Amino acid sequence: MTDFLDTNIDYLKGVGPQKAEVIKAEIGLFRFKDVLYYLPNRYVDKSKITKIASFDEAQPNIQIRGILIYFEVISSKNGKRLTALIKDETGVMELVWFKNYQFVLKNLKLKEIYTVYGKATDFNGKLNISHPEIKQYSAEDDKIGLKLEPVYPLTEKLKARFIDSKLIGQMVLQIISNPSFSLHEFIPTSVSKPLGLISPTLAYKWIHFPKDEQQMAAATKRIKFEEMFALAMRAEKNKVIRQAQSRGVKMSKVGDLFKAFYNKYLDFELTEAQKRVIKEIQTDMSSGVQMNRLLQGDVGSGKTIVALLCMLLVADNGYQSCLMAPTEILATQHFLSIRDALSELPIQVAVLTGSTSKKERKKILESIANGEVHILVGTHALIESDVVFQNLGLAVIDEQHRFGVAQRAKLWEKSLHPHILVMTATPIPRTLAMTVHGELDVSVIDELPKNRKPIRTVHKDESFRYEVMNFVKTEIEKGRQIYIVYPLIEESPKLDLNDLMNGYDVVTSYFPVPQYQIGILHGRVKYEDKEYEMNRFKKGITNIMISTTVIEVGVNVPNASVMIIENANRFGLSQLHQLRGRVGRGAEQSYCILMTKDDLNFPAKKRINTMCRTNNGFEISQADLEIRGPGDVLGTRQSGLPDFKLLDLAKDIEIIDLAKRAAAFVLKNDPQLEHDANRPLLSYLMKHQTDHFWSKIS
Repeated sequence: MTDFLDTNIDYLKGVGPQKAEVIKAEIGLFRFKDVLYYLPNRYVDKSKITKIASFDEAQPNIQIRGILIYFEVISSKNGKRLTALIKDETGVMELVWFKNYQFVLKNLKLKEIYTVYGKATDFNGKLNISHPEIKQYSAEDDKIGLKLEPVYPLTEKLKARFIDSKLIGQMVLQIISNPSFSLHEFIPTSVSKPLGLISPTLAYKWIHFPKDEQQMAAATKRIKFEEMFALAMRAEKNKVIRQAQSRGVKMSKVGDLFKAFYNKYLDFELTEAQKRVIKEIQTDMSSGVQMNRLLQGDVGSGKTIVALLCMLLVADNGYQSCLMAPTEILATQHFLSIRDALSELPIQVAVLTGSTSKKERKKILESIANGEVHILVGTHALIESDVVFQNLGLAVIDEQHRFGVAQRAKLWEKSLHPHILVMTATPIPRTLAMTVHGELDVSVIDELPKNRKPIRTVHKDESFRYEVMNFVKTEIEKGRQIYIVYPLIEESPKLDLNDLMNGYDVVTSYFPVPQYQIGILHGRVKYEDKEYEMNRFKKGITNIMISTTVIEVGVNVPNASVMIIENANRFGLSQLHQLRGRVGRGAEQSYCILMTKDDLNFPAKKRINTMCRTNNGFEISQADLEIRGPGDVLGTRQSGLPDFKLLDLAKDIEIIDLAKRAAAFVLKNDPQLEHDANRPLLSYLMKHQTDHFWSKIS
C-alpha cells in the first residue's frame, strides 16, 4: 500500500492536471509530502479585526469586517474598475479593483457580511483599499478563529497561471485535514520530553496554520531541532567510531623543552584563550585516543604559537611533528619564525617545499626518516610518497580549507594515528564548525593579544583617490609600510577592474621611484623573486607592496599599517577580512581602506558596510552566511550540508547546541541504537541518510 504522503498532487481538489504540471515544473511539488514540506516564508497577521474609524496610517495593512452596501463596475477613459463600499459600526471603507476583478464580482452580494484584508490609504479624505482580499463571512469562521495566514514563495509563471499562495495553502489544508495524515515520531521521548518538543504531526500543522505566535514558535522549535538532531546524530556517531578505532599515542609528559621555552624564551604573555586551548589540546593528546581538533581563531589571534607549544609537547614525548601550509610564502614564514623562536633549544626544524633543491631535499628526507628532524614545515610537498617519518606524532594543517580531503588523508597516513590539529583563520561561525566539522572537536581562540588596537576600516570611492594617497604618504613619513591589493594581475576585457600592472603605474605617479621603494607580488612571480620581495618588505626597505591575494594568508609584517583593497566589491567577506588581517599586527594604529567605484549593488554594499562596522571575524562570517546562505559559503555538495527548511546556521546557536548535546546523550546510553525507544530514530536515520552509514554500523 502506498504511503498517504506519497500520493500524487493531481488528486488534490482544486489542482487538476494542468495546474499540477505547472506546480511540479516550477517549485518541484510532486507528492503530498513535497507540499507538506513546502513551508511558508512569512505570515500575514489576521488575528484581529480593526474598526474602520481606528485606521492608523503607521500600520496600513488592516483587516476589517462589515456589510457590503454598494458595488459597481465603472467605466472611464482609463478603463473599467470595480468599486465597492463596506460599512461597519464606525465608518465606511472604499474597495477598488482595477484588473482581474471578474471572479470577485461574481461572488459579491449586497447586505452580506465580508471580511476584507489589504493595504489601506487615506486618499483625498476617503479611506481606500486597492485590490483587497475579500471573503464572505460565515459562522464557521468564529469556530476556526482568526489566525496567522501563511504566505508561500511563488514564481512569476505560477502567478501568471493564477496559482497563488491561497491555492498552496488549500493544498496543505487538504493534506493535514485528512484522517490518514500522520508523521512518525523519531525523536526519543528521553529527548523530546525534557525539551518540551511537540509531535511532528502537530508541528507541521502549526507551522502552516498557526493560530498565534505561541503555536508558530513551538512548531518552529520542533522542526529546527529535528533538522539539526539528525545531522548531530551522524556527527556524534562519527566521533564515537573515531575514538574507538583510532587509538592515539599517549603524550602525557610536559617536559623540559616545553617548560624551557614557555618560561625562558616566550617573550610575551599568552592570552587566557590561548592557555585554555593549549590545555584542551594537551588533554586530548594525553588521553590515549587520537586527537582530531579544529583550532579556530581570528586573524592575529595567535594560533601559530599555540601550534608551536603543542609541537614542543610532542617532542618532549619523543615524537616528530609536521606543519603543512597552503603556500610557499606561508610555509617559509612559519619555518623561519619557528626556527628563530627555538634557536636556543636542542630542536631541529626543517622546511620542504616544491622549490627545495634535490640535494637539500635528499638530506632533509634522510633526517626525517632517522628522527633527527623534530619539526618539519612545508607545503603539499609533505604528502609525497618519499617523505617518510620515523615517528610522526602530530600533524598540523594551517588554513585547512585550502586542502582537499584526499590531501589531508595522505598526511595522516604518514604514521599510525598521529594526532591531528587543523587550524583556520577563515571565519567560520562556531555553529557552522559544529555541523561541517562534526567529527572534530572545536577549540576557539576568541580574544586578541593585549595592546592590539582595532583596525579602522573605511570605504572610499574613486573621487577620494588623491586624499587616500596623501594619507599613505603621511603614514610612510611616520616609518610605516603599505599594502595595496588588486583582484587581477592583468586587465580583463570582461571585468572593469583596476588591474595590478595599471595600478603600479598609478601608484608610481604619486610615489616616484627611487624616492619611494615599491614592490610587486603575485602568483606568477618566481619563488626566488617572491622571497626577495617579501624579505625587502619585512626588513622595511620597501615602502609599498603592490600585490594580488597571495598575501591574503599568513604574511606577518608588524610595521605595515595600511591595507588598501582596490575594487573591494569584487571580494567576498571572508577574503576581505583575511586581507585586512595583514595589518594591525603591531602596537601602532592600523587602517584598512576599501576602494570601489560608486555603482555598487546591494550585496556589495552590505559586505562593505559589514567590514566597516566590525573587526570581529565571527560576526563577519555570520553576516556572510546571511547574505549568501550556507550552501554558497561552503558548497553544499562538498560540505554535505542538507537543505534546511528552517534552521539558520548563523543564528540558531541555542538549538544547535541542544541538538549536539542530545545526540551525545542518546549515543552514550545506546551506542548502537538497539533499545526499543531508539528504534524509530535508527529507522529514520537509515531512511533519510541514504549513503547506508547507519546500516553499516547498526
